[in-house]
Amino acid sequence: MIEVKDIFKKFGDNEVLKGITADFKPGVTTLIIGSSGSGKTTLMKNMVGLHEPNGGKVFYDGRDFTSMDTKERIDIRKEIGMLFQGSALFDSMTVEKNIRFPLDMFTDQGIGEKTDRVNDVLERVNLAGKNKLFPAELSGGMMKRVGIARAIAMRPKYLFCDEPNSGLDPKSSIMIDELVSEITNEYEITTVIVTHDMNSVMGIGEHILFLHQGQKWWEGSKDEITSTDNKELNEFVFATQLMETLLKKK
Repeated sequence: MIEVKDIFKKFGDNEVLKGITADFKPGVTTLIIGSSGSGKTTLMKNMVGLHEPNGGKVFYDGRDFTSMDTKERIDIRKEIGMLFQGSALFDSMTVEKNIRFPLDMFTDQGIGEKTDRVNDVLERVNLAGKNKLFPAELSGGMMKRVGIARAIAMRPKYLFCDEPNSGLDPKSSIMIDELVSEITNEYEITTVIVTHDMNSVMGIGEHILFLHQGQKWWEGSKDEITSTDNKELNEFVFATQLMETLLKKK
């Protein structure tokens, strides 16, 4: 479980986060949504330590992450998997070496054990046998799946996904959503997803945080989002769905 308590973040005079408090539970996909500039990516970066909050606390299973120094945070960071917006694969490395990268960095496992783990996660993301391919030989959807395989190679307790469907066609987007949701439930991972994709929200949105102007404006499930009377949320949902419809017609 991750607890965020009264998080504030400023960049100069610009207050981006204005006292965000939320809980993120194991085995649940939590989606953070909001318009550009609402603070959703900044919140995620504060949660993983890429930014330091100006106020507030982040707890990982009761451990005060914000009060730790760099060395003390290493143990928690080993428990975190990250899926980046652009997959962030190393072009010069094969699929196998990309997935093995965190194992090489953070474990003293032998090559055989690492290879077994690579094969396990490749099979889990339906890419068995693709070990020797390079990123340039993969489709966008396949690269995302390799990114997921690398993110779960260390058996993380926490998984963060930044716009996981960015640049994907609708079929691949659904596949990635379903894969992340299945892995979350299967391994009881605490999963946090930043997204603007309403199809993802309505597909796997077990828990949804809507940020507006740096504040937590609404919280609920995908079932509740369709019946809310929250004006700003309804405007966001309508505008997002309209944009998705226009893009599909191009």
